[in-house]
Amino acid sequence: MAKIDAFFKLMHEQSASDLHLMAGQPPALRVHGDVERVKYKVLDNDELRAMLYEIAAEDKIKTFEETGDVDFGYEIPGLARYRANFFMQKNGVGAVFREIPSTILTCEQLGLPQVISKLAGLPRGLVIVTGPTGSGKSTTLAAIIDEANRTRADHIITIEDPIEFVHKSQGCLVNQREVGIHTKSFAAALRGALREDPDIILVGEMRDQTTMSLAIEAASTGHLVFSTLHTTSAAKTVDRIVEVFPAQEQAQIRSTLADGVRAIISQTLFKRVDKKGRVPALEILIATPAVRNLIRESKSHQIPSSIQTGKKYGMQLLDDAIMELFNKGRISADDAYSKSNDKGRFRPLLKAPPADFTEA
Repeated sequence: MAKIDAFFKLMHEQSASDLHLMAGQPPALRVHGDVERVKYKVLDNDELRAMLYEIAAEDKIKTFEETGDVDFGYEIPGLARYRANFFMQKNGVGAVFREIPSTILTCEQLGLPQVISKLAGLPRGLVIVTGPTGSGKSTTLAAIIDEANRTRADHIITIEDPIEFVHKSQGCLVNQREVGIHTKSFAAALRGALREDPDIILVGEMRDQTTMSLAIEAASTGHLVFSTLHTTSAAKTVDRIVEVFPAQEQAQIRSTLADGVRAIISQTLFKRVDKKGRVPALEILIATPAVRNLIRESKSHQIPSSIQTGKKYGMQLLDDAIMELFNKGRISADDAYSKSNDKGRFRPLLKAPPADFTEA
């Protein structure tokens, strides 16, 4: 057993989502959204480096020493999988580990709207799940992929960095590929996937123009593609994708994206006040003909209005989802205000509204 495994067991016992190990500081856990110090000594750089290197492959250690950063997956059989990131910082080495549960929760168990599970049954198109780091994007995607795996008879290929949730073939044949081990890059794996008879492709993250272009192309040529982006709303997701491309290509990309996109889900996690745990608030955009037209005509600023009028299709604005959680007594007014888009709507809920300089 590796020395560091004791921290993972503590992490699991405390229901922590992340473990932080940094030279010059004591260990810390993120529990239900809050970072909490572990009662342990300050970590020495050489001791921590030895502890980290014990669980990393030689090629990952080499990459880390050459670049100062590296990502990979680590598993403790019978406990959980972990997404690991090593990095260099002022006091020496550092590492953050995200626990990936061994059991994949269903959309219903996660409390997601019913329309989310229906996305697993789409015949083709692009579905993007967005949100800040740690907002539960991977968990939501895993639930959708698991739904497809259980209810369809197709071929699923996942391209991840690193592999997070492990999907065992059920109704579907599932192949999971890890960037850096099974393929050089997302783009290379995506090019290859198009020749591997897939029905569903999961791209862990659309990091660059090439990957975005290939994902949109795959979605437009008969495949169902799922991926993630670090954006905060459906409208900003459309703009982010288009703006990655050169100005002379943006009109074509808008047209191709409008044809291929099926849904954009933007989510944020909130700390619960009614019990331990966290709960997601989702903005959901379904690509109706009206929405496709807005994307094609570069009118993404009108997308929120389309979401408001598209509730019968399962659409909802993030602020509406946040207000619903607040009205049900699941989240605090302060949290609702801080993570909302329209601050003015939530200010009356606060006992002592802050002077928000960002609205000046």
